[in-house]
Amino acid sequence: MSSSSDGYPTIILSGTDRDLPDLFENTYSKYSDERLLFNGRKAYLEAVFDEVSGRMVARKTLRHELRNEQEERRRFLREARVTAQLAHPNTIPVYEIGITKMESLYFTMKLLRGEDLYGTIKRLTSRDPSAIQAFPIAELVNIFLDVCQALAFAHAHGVIHRDIKPENVWMGQFGEVVLLDWGVAKVWGVEDPPWEPEDFQAMEMDEPVDRSQLRTLTRSGQLPGTPLYMSPEQILGHKTIDERTDIFSMGVLLYELMTLKEPFHGNTVRETFDLIIHDEPVAPRKLTPERNIPEAFEMIILRAMAKEKKDRYQSVQEMAEDIKIARDMIL
Repeated sequence: MSSSSDGYPTIILSGTDRDLPDLFENTYSKYSDERLLFNGRKAYLEAVFDEVSGRMVARKTLRHELRNEQEERRRFLREARVTAQLAHPNTIPVYEIGITKMESLYFTMKLLRGEDLYGTIKRLTSRDPSAIQAFPIAELVNIFLDVCQALAFAHAHGVIHRDIKPENVWMGQFGEVVLLDWGVAKVWGVEDPPWEPEDFQAMEMDEPVDRSQLRTLTRSGQLPGTPLYMSPEQILGHKTIDERTDIFSMGVLLYELMTLKEPFHGNTVRETFDLIIHDEPVAPRKLTPERNIPEAFEMIILRAMAKEKKDRYQSVQEMAEDIKIARDMIL
């Protein structure tokens, strides 16, 4: 295990990409009372009862038809192992990795109860009185700082998330804040192949899409990420993707928390990408003056979303420190 410049052990591919060992002992039979939570294109998520530990857990399973696809197996195992190795109060604990009776890969983790951050934003947008009372700007900032902690921990271990968005931030019933879904994370020491926009089907890039599609179209191949939150260098296929890519996405997330609106939103995926690459967002205080956004937060947001990496915050810790100072000014 190698170490980062800060002395933290980095997660390397030899620890995430190998297949399960030959002497692997399967314990799949201990799970019962399955209840489907989410049915995805490549995997599905269930709540299941662990007969040994006597608790409900979440189980994510690679779809049966993909069980022999080596690239899909590798990606699935990488997600499970990266999640397992990033043990932090603001990440989710992984309990087990195994194989189903149908020989598909699965892993189990803590079962979360609560709401994702996008659900909170929707309730705030609709003027839900309970949401307005529970989530003033200061509380939204505290949630954001918890995400910063998880991300800083990942960066110190050589992992770039690459899909920061409200849907991947979960808030538990007792104040827990967890950064989820490391399925398209970039692990230290591997480069992605370059891509061209023409690699996508014209329908995907140029046909009108609604808001929900721009929020959920996540690529696990050459172009990982979700359109509304991707950095310019992600879209352009730059080989060097580092912490500052996540910082751009964090800037978009903070913009949305402050204004309850996305900074870049075209009618198609291509239009959205063009906005991210070429256009400056409307300043948050100008866009939503009724939100009374402190000027200090606007400056932080716009710096995080700078088009050039060199003009952004150079680390999540640096951004978090400025946010703490700005937060203390409004408390």
